[in-house]
Amino acid sequence: LSLLLILAITVSMRQNLKYEAPYPEVHASKDSAVIARGEYIFYGPGHCLYCHASKKDYPPGTDLNDMLPSGGYEFDLSIAKIYTPNITNDHETGIGKLSDGAIARTLRYGIGSDGRALFDFMPFHNMADNDLEAIVSYLRTIPPVKNKVPENYFNVGGMIVKAFLIKPVGPDENPQKKVVPGVNVEYGKYLANSVANCRGCHTNRDMMTGAFIGPDYAGGLRLDAPGNPNAYCVSRNLTPDKETGHIYNWSEQQFINRFRAGKLIQESEMPWEAFKQFSDDDLKAIFMYLQTVKPIKNETAPSLVVTSKE
Repeated sequence: LSLLLILAITVSMRQNLKYEAPYPEVHASKDSAVIARGEYIFYGPGHCLYCHASKKDYPPGTDLNDMLPSGGYEFDLSIAKIYTPNITNDHETGIGKLSDGAIARTLRYGIGSDGRALFDFMPFHNMADNDLEAIVSYLRTIPPVKNKVPENYFNVGGMIVKAFLIKPVGPDENPQKKVVPGVNVEYGKYLANSVANCRGCHTNRDMMTGAFIGPDYAGGLRLDAPGNPNAYCVSRNLTPDKETGHIYNWSEQQFINRFRAGKLIQESEMPWEAFKQFSDDDLKAIFMYLQTVKPIKNETAPSLVVTSKE
């Protein structure tokens, strides 16, 4: 009983640990080209609206450009219910009162404006400074929406995970000051790993901590199907393995065409509507990069698994 009491007290005391991290030298720009770049990332490769707009506020099929990131999307995890914040410029419930550096720090280091470590849902730790600047610049153009989202809820298991396992992630390399788009492997790697988070779903992970536990791009990550408790999806193996690589025999044009086709499996969590907005050149760069990753033999099919017909 004494040990349990000590554990309970320790967990309680560690619920809102504060962390330090530098504020990136990022400031919102009024330059129309910079804002346009931020808008492209926001609606396309970065798929920000898929998490920062609540599905209950918009009927299925709503155009992304008609949605505002007023938050409230619920991640219904086994250990917690996590609600995304309002990132419109409202000063009471959004980011209107935050500095540009505070927003950039959250994106790069996974630390909230109050110093708390955030669950690692955003893949932007290694994003280049000029793209961080572009995103912050575009965010400053979004009109304010007053929407106070619910507080996050953690069950006992979630409180233990939060107390001991959730820490700021931060970059695992020195982020570039300026990335220059191009149809090449380096830029494709940057987009896939630091912007679009392709690695985040096409690599197996521990869904409790978010840690990668499988080879890069070998697939096999199980993802619950929203709205269908009797099914789940499994991410594809995107490595160039001759036998199990899903796109091994694809041409560059087939790769582009698949993105243009959008969502084909309704239960898929892949943000197809956002990814349809990728430019052809960016898709070519990602395709080039995927040809260079280490081939891993890992059969992941089928993409959709139905566990019950009830």
